[in-house]
Amino acid sequence: MITIRINIRQLGKKRNTINAVPFVLPKKPNTVRDLITSVVMVCVAAYNEQVRKGETIIRPMTQESLSDMEMIGKLAFGVNYGGKEANEAKAVTTALQGFKDGLYRVFQGQTELTELDEAISLSEEDELTFIRLTMLTGSIF
Repeated sequence: MITIRINIRQLGKKRNTINAVPFVLPKKPNTVRDLITSVVMVCVAAYNEQVRKGETIIRPMTQESLSDMEMIGKLAFGVNYGGKEANEAKAVTTALQGFKDGLYRVFQGQTELTELDEAISLSEEDELTFIRLTMLTGSIF
């Protein structure tokens, strides 16, 4: 088991910050593929546990939360209406394909991890950053 820190960006007008959140992986990953697989499996397990418990996150909308959602371009209520558990294998496959397709990038400290089968050496409390790249579309008049 290894504890790493994953940088998570908190959006908002008053709190546009990045926080390093502790993240416990069941085993030390040896490659970028192992890292992504482990992170996805931990996230899916946590999500599925919430679904099994019937937990829904319903919070009152505040002006600040609406502004935050406006800033990222997505209005969400935090409710799982379907009540279905996530498929772990499909989630891992999707995450690995997203990495191959360049939809997000992974950094260990200041170093970008670019290949799925690239060997990595993680130590306790290492900081990792996943950056989702947003594809913009538009037209020129």
